[in-house]
Amino acid sequence: MSGPVEVVAGVIRDKTGRILLARRTEGRDLAGLWEFPGGKREPGESPEAALARELHEELGIDITCGAPVIAVPQRYPHKRLRLDVRHVASWRGTVKGHEGQALVWAPPHTLSAYAMPSADIPVVAALLQPDRYLVTPAPNGSDAAWLESLEASLTAGIRRVQLRAPHCPPARWAGLVEAAVDACRRHGAEVLINGDIALAQAMDVGVHLRSAQLAEFDTRPLPKEQRVGASCHTLDDLRRAEAIGCDFAVLGPIAETATHPEGQPLGWEGFAALREDVALPIYAIGGMGIADIAIARAHGAQGIAAIRALWG
Repeated sequence: MSGPVEVVAGVIRDKTGRILLARRTEGRDLAGLWEFPGGKREPGESPEAALARELHEELGIDITCGAPVIAVPQRYPHKRLRLDVRHVASWRGTVKGHEGQALVWAPPHTLSAYAMPSADIPVVAALLQPDRYLVTPAPNGSDAAWLESLEASLTAGIRRVQLRAPHCPPARWAGLVEAAVDACRRHGAEVLINGDIALAQAMDVGVHLRSAQLAEFDTRPLPKEQRVGASCHTLDDLRRAEAIGCDFAVLGPIAETATHPEGQPLGWEGFAALREDVALPIYAIGGMGIADIAIARAHGAQGIAAIRALWG
């Protein structure tokens, strides 16, 4: 299969914050699915110029291109593409489907209800879900100090947390989880508990499956209202996580880490190569820091997952 087709798309909002989607017309591949408007980038054309041209041709509007959202590498049976999505900072004109395509202005919270091509699904997650995923360290000091560090992370803006504490005695961990869930709820943060489905059910929160647990399930272990994440290291892991209905995955390590020195780093190219074959939102993990979010997004990641870089 040849190199990827470069495609650009825009996130266009109206004055009320609704986002424009276009329906692929009959006779095209993936006909009937909804997507973010845009099209192919021509050789030698910048992404910004390509997006401006495509949206003028397709919708009759003139735009000012804004910041990147995410660039998703995706493999289809007959082609590979890289979908480079940008915010549209401003636009002028009257939106109309000049190619006969149906259009809809969708409130952001309804985007996931629209059937979309696989490359567009991670775009919805990038718009609506957190770009950083805190994994808690083991509580090696006092309970109070651990909870203070969690509180500091939440105050700093963390909104998705995996509660993980290897080797912590169960009775102590149950008390810490209860206090941690209370803290996360006060801050409006999502909570997932590492590996322990029974505890997640008891606390009415999500679960983060270890890679070794994926083979145990044919369907997701919790209802749709409770998030299910998964740790993945291979394409088989990712495909399994997607098949059982996980909401997102964590993939790595990207770089060498002190906690897993034996892990063979994927690097960003390795991450992007695995990203191509699933539609799941995927966090990059392993040596990640806040400064890596932009490069993670440029390789199709939802963002970063980390312990030390996000803790406290």
